[in-house]
Amino acid sequence: MFPSLFVILLSVSWKSSSTLAYPSEGFLHCLSLHFANSTSISKLVYTQRSSSFSSVLKSSAQNFRFTTPSTPTPLFIITPLQPSHIQAAIYCSRIHGLHVRTRSGGHDFEGLSYTTANYIVPFVVIDLVNLRSVQVDVEKATAWVESGATIGELYYGIAQKSRTLAFPAGLFYTVGVGGQFSGGGYGPLFRKYGLAADNVIDARLIDAKGRILDRKSMGEDLFWAIRGGGGGSFGIVLAWKLKLVAVPAIVTVFTVSKTLEQNATKLVHRWQSIAHKFPKELLMSIFISSVKSSEADKKMTIKANFSSMFLGSIDELVPLMEERFPEFGLVRDDCLEMSWVEAILSTQGGVQLETLLERHQKTGVSQTFFKAKFDYVKQPIPEMGLEGLWPMFYEEEAKMANIFLVAYGGKMDEIPETEIPFPHRAGIIYSIIYVVDWDENENKNSKRFLNWIRRVYDYMTPYVSNSPREAYVNYKDLQIGSNNMFSCKGSYAQAKIWGRKYFKNNFDRLVYVKTKVDPENFFRHEQSIPPLSCF
Repeated sequence: MFPSLFVILLSVSWKSSSTLAYPSEGFLHCLSLHFANSTSISKLVYTQRSSSFSSVLKSSAQNFRFTTPSTPTPLFIITPLQPSHIQAAIYCSRIHGLHVRTRSGGHDFEGLSYTTANYIVPFVVIDLVNLRSVQVDVEKATAWVESGATIGELYYGIAQKSRTLAFPAGLFYTVGVGGQFSGGGYGPLFRKYGLAADNVIDARLIDAKGRILDRKSMGEDLFWAIRGGGGGSFGIVLAWKLKLVAVPAIVTVFTVSKTLEQNATKLVHRWQSIAHKFPKELLMSIFISSVKSSEADKKMTIKANFSSMFLGSIDELVPLMEERFPEFGLVRDDCLEMSWVEAILSTQGGVQLETLLERHQKTGVSQTFFKAKFDYVKQPIPEMGLEGLWPMFYEEEAKMANIFLVAYGGKMDEIPETEIPFPHRAGIIYSIIYVVDWDENENKNSKRFLNWIRRVYDYMTPYVSNSPREAYVNYKDLQIGSNNMFSCKGSYAQAKIWGRKYFKNNFDRLVYVKTKVDPENFFRHEQSIPPLSCF
């Protein structure tokens, strides 16, 4: 029977329009019948009338573009404590025709883990924030981590047990592991050990039928697809088993800034030809933005911050740089030695290990309104091309814009494109992330900023990958294409537009897997993999 306590809660917390009353009330009724402990629903399910609904929805949203009053919101937010709660949510969503969005850290660039680009799609959010345990086995050099944990919580759990074990995930510690591992996941160690997804050795997943599957029971096709095929297409991954990697007790980091007046253009140009050829132990990236030439001068210039993490000592790094990149002029005083996890903290402005447990990052990833785009580069951009880019950063819309260049090569050159769905391997010399930020007062004119980044993206066309112009699924960009959420007609043709950019020839295998495990396309969003039934 429908518990009387829950009836009272419903009458107080939910009043819907006549068009949504049935699916809303029916969904809640269904949950009450299938939750293991129905009296806990009031603490785990938030309706649009719940006093804390808005704060919970915004709690891990990283892009304020998708927290405005006009943004579509879910009918419900579910914060499960155990797998059976997710199974119930999947079952009840299916029978009541609701879409599901799954959130682990909220860093989705287009907000697709907690909203939708379609205003009339009724959906629920399953927020995995309560499923975030990290279990590290030092002797076996493995770890089980639940999808609701952040990268920082994973790093903290490893650091508590060992100074010489690590995991090659991302740099920003508030990113959820569920989202990052689903799309691949690169970071400071990826030139040495590959992506996060390359180092996943098992997983527990709930499929569209509500079954809990591990690697053996899901089969190698599905296990292949969830490690880099993007989240929200195949099921909800509960937890990941990771192969931990060895790092030295001491690593070396540096950040050195160069302006145009300090030869930044020539240094960036030279970096393009050598950074991907450095030893695997060295990752050297560049963060580029515009700044004032001086406090007293209104003239603008370009500043390039060269940042590096090296799995070794200062005594090893400085001679290496003198040999491979003498123009840069690195000296010992530019460098600092510390543990691997301290190096992660230092790049993000943190000083204490406990900072990794914070789920809201104060520096690094933008927490304003922003739009990002992404490219891969296979040939060095000529100096003339760089010089043509710089003036775009002096425009008014670019006052909080930047680009981030990340060297590839190393282990990434050695792993076949088909090993996992992530195909961007040999031949890539570096990637580019373009980001433009603006504040709340400027959001009414957001088109100015969206147009600016599109113009930058268009300008870069001759210098980046083509046929297809490759992209990274973890940096979703709906400007490169999206699915029709209401009709299967033409779904493959639509999805192929963006799918080839993210997955190249692996896209068709992903479609095959999707057809096998979710032919009814229950798990879907604006850039999810379509099944064959939608051809």
